[in-house]
Amino acid sequence: MTEKQITYTTLEEIRLHKEKLREDIRSHNEQISMLWTEITAPQKANSKGEFAANLLMNTITAIDGFILVRKLIKNYGFLFRRNKNK
Repeated sequence: MTEKQITYTTLEEIRLHKEKLREDIRSHNEQISMLWTEITAPQKANSKGEFAANLLMNTITAIDGFILVRKLIKNYGFLFRRNKNK
């Protein structure tokens, strides 16, 4: 992302640019939230086969997430442990 250097001469120009950036951020946040909702929404199963496939896929995803968290805690768990002074 290359952005050209903009020089401002008044506070009003700064305020207008700031408001434009806020609107851009809001629109991007709305787009991201719509996409996230679309991606994470559960799929409707039309048959028993699709239901079983979705159930299996969700189970595998949950197990994969559990294994990932376990590995992260194993490798980086020292960051969250308290020092025990005996």
